[in-house]
This record gives sequence, structure tokens and C-alpha cells, in this order.
Amino acid sequence: MARRSTGMANPLSRVLARDTLTHLEQLIGGMTAGVILIDLAGTIIWANDAALAMHGVNKLEGLGGNADTYAQRFALRFRNGHRLANREYPVIRMLAGESFPDLVVEVSAAGSDERRWTHRVRDVVMTGDDEEPDCLALVIQDVSEQYEAEARFEAMFQANPAPALIMRLSDQRYSRANRGFLEMTGYPRQVVQGNSLYDLDILNGAERKDYARQCLAEGRTIPQMEAELPLPDGNTKLVIIAGQPIEVGDDKCMLFTFADLEPRRKAERALRSSETHFHTLFEMAPVAMVLTSPDSHRTMDVNDAFVRLTGRSSAGSIGRAAGDPELWADPAQREEVQQELDRSGGVRNRDVRLIDADGQPVDCLLSAERMEIRGDRCTLWLYQDITARRKSELELADAIEAVMKDASWFSRTVMDKLATLRNPRAETATETADLTPREREVLGLICEGLDDKVIAKHLSLSGNTVRNHVAGIYGKIGVNRRAAAIAWARERGFA
Repeated sequence: MARRSTGMANPLSRVLARDTLTHLEQLIGGMTAGVILIDLAGTIIWANDAALAMHGVNKLEGLGGNADTYAQRFALRFRNGHRLANREYPVIRMLAGESFPDLVVEVSAAGSDERRWTHRVRDVVMTGDDEEPDCLALVIQDVSEQYEAEARFEAMFQANPAPALIMRLSDQRYSRANRGFLEMTGYPRQVVQGNSLYDLDILNGAERKDYARQCLAEGRTIPQMEAELPLPDGNTKLVIIAGQPIEVGDDKCMLFTFADLEPRRKAERALRSSETHFHTLFEMAPVAMVLTSPDSHRTMDVNDAFVRLTGRSSAGSIGRAAGDPELWADPAQREEVQQELDRSGGVRNRDVRLIDADGQPVDCLLSAERMEIRGDRCTLWLYQDITARRKSELELADAIEAVMKDASWFSRTVMDKLATLRNPRAETATETADLTPREREVLGLICEGLDDKVIAKHLSLSGNTVRNHVAGIYGKIGVNRRAAAIAWARERGFA
């Protein structure tokens, strides 16, 4: 039996010995991962097309011929910007017998930062029957798009004025805190990022804390609710907190947004503590306020902040209902608020939309409560303008969705991406006008999934001419890889 098996295997071995190198070259040549083969003397003996493209060259000689020349032609940096010394280059370390299963480096042509790639590199040692190394290989994944998208997302997140935190659901630790949150609370970034919900309990004093924690554990939306956010000095800040599940990279996360309610709380406390000076405090309060009669909800007085918020004069508001249909965008919402006031005597943090004197919508948080002032019963309405915050939150959510759905697009800026999302055909004509008719033809074939060789045959051009056209297209539209060019064309309705 053993001999029969051996006899049957020998013909197969001879076939493999004759054709394996050709088959392997065909297989590796078509891989999206880059592969560079190096002999034990340091000579670069072969590289597939993906590896060449990841270095911006189209011939093997462009890599330098050997490990030392490669180190002279390409500048490598770690993600923190630190330039690698020659001995730290993956190819040099591999020749020295070191292993690096997952090394991330930035690569650019020496002396130029115009084009840069981010490579995830690992080493492979190929041995013979004696288990001694015969050949070495670098296997490279181009992760430029992923890291570019993350960098742009980080810049967008930090620049957005809406106070926000991002928490990983796996360990309930804060992975990001934007400038708006740090400024609102006074925390230094290092005290927040990396710490957990138990270190900084943003749900402290929440109205429905147990429910919020359950939603967090299950990765579900946390509806907005009041909470007492702990501050560095030991005090707390009254906020509205809400949570939205998102994905950042491969991590499932919760995006928390906040609205500062301290100005409203201070105004309420001041009004209650000093009836003698009520009118002065009412007028000077930074939050829009309205006083109405307890039963008919007719307006008795409005403060200057309300006049500024709505553009409606004080005289024009007196005598009108607090739920005046000219003031409220949704009459049904007005009726719900008045019914709740009649039923329970108060309303807290209700999202409402008013209409100002120019007919423009104004998003507000409404709180209303029945009270007595100098022996007279009345209802105090407080409107906190959250129009800017709502706009910031929507822009933040749109930008996150854009980053997560299409990271390959980010060879251009996030703001450019957002502009295209809002008006996808606005710049089509101008942005494709610089392409020559031939370049447009080549770009169309790229979008059909054809490679350079097929495009050359289809257009009866040489391979070098097609590569030159592709390089010209990349330069004009600001990308450096095929997937990004396809995304660029499809976003503009070109393909």
C-alpha cells in the first residue's frame, strides 16, 4: 500500500515541480496584497504588481534592487511620525532574522512627502527540506484608506462644537472626547480618554439610570434624559445626555452627546430665591422665559431673551397664548404640552420647534412649571435654544456615517465629502473638466473593473501608455489607488 501511494505521488510531484513556479507567480501576481521576494543576500528578486503600486513604481527596479538601496529610495515612519533608521526597516530586520507579524509603517519616496502610503507588513520565511531558510518574503497590506479615514474622522470629531464622547461597548471605556466636551466640563483629555464609565459616571443622577445602563449593555439607543455630570472640582453640571450606537473602525461604540442645562437651572434657582427682585432677574436671565396665566395660558410677560430668540416684540406677545399657532411649528405638540401642564403641573426638557418672526424654525428644549409669585399663581415657561447644537449633532452624525460607509473616498477632505453628500451633482462638471477625452475613456473602463492590460487591448494602446493615462488621472483627481478613483467617479455620477 505504501509503495503504491508513493508510485502514484511521483508523477504528481513531477507535474508540480514543472508548473508550480508559473502557477504561484500567476496566483500571487493577481493578489491585492503586495508580495516582495528577497534572497538571503538581500537582493530583491521578485514583486507582484500590488507591491509595486504600493510604492508608486511600475517596475521591479523601482524598488532599488536590494535591501540597502530600498532603504535609500524610500522613507519609512512609524504612525507617530518617527523616522525609522535603516536597521529598523522591515526588510533589514527580516534579513537579520527578526520577525514582525503585524508592523504598521508610513512609506514615501525619499525626499518627498507628496505621496504616502500606510503599510501593514509581516514577514514570511520560506524553508527547504532541511528547514533552513531559502527565501524571504514581505507581505504588505495597503491600509492607507483606513488610516486616512480615521485621521479625518478624528479631525472632524474634535472640531465639532457639540460636546460629545465616544465609548467602546466592549469594555465601556471612553475612546474619544472632543473639545466641546472638555471645554464644557473642564476635564483634561487624559483624565477622560481610556477611563471607564466607573471612573467618570456620565449617567450620574440620570432620571432613568438603570434603563440607560441596560440600553448601553445591549448597544441600543439611549433616549435623552437629565443627568448630573460630575466635574473635576467635585461639583456637578446639569445636562441632557443621549446615546446613539455607532461603529468606529471595527469597534461597536456609543456616541454620547450633551446639552448644558446649567444656565436654565441657575435662572430657575434665582427666580425662586428672590421674589423681591423677580422682575429684574426675569429680564436679565440668559434663557428665554414667558409667564402665562395658570388656566388659559395667556402670555403675561416675556423677557428680553425671548424677544431675541423669536424676533417677536414684548408688546406683540402679551395676551397671546403660550401655544400661539404662529409661534409653534406643530400645533399638536403645543396641545400635548398644555395638556401635560394641566394634568401634572409641569413639563421637563421637551423637544419643541418654534417659528421666529421671519418664519425660520428654532429648535428648543422646553421646561414649564406652575408656581406662585407674590401670591399670584402663574406658569413659567423656559425655552433653551438648541438650534446650533442640533445642527452640530446632525453634521456629526452625517460625517460619522460618511466615514464608516465609504472610507476609500477619503483621498479628499471630509468637508468635501459632506458637500458632495448634500449636493452630489453640484461639482460634477467642473471636477471632470480637466480630464482629457482619452483619460475619461480610461477612467470609464477602470470603473467597469478592467485592469491595465485589458484596457490596453481594448483601446489598442501599449501598456505604458495606459499606465501613463492612469497616473495622469490619479494626479488630476487627487487619488493614488484604483478603488479611490472608482469611488471618486461614481460619487459624481461620472461612471
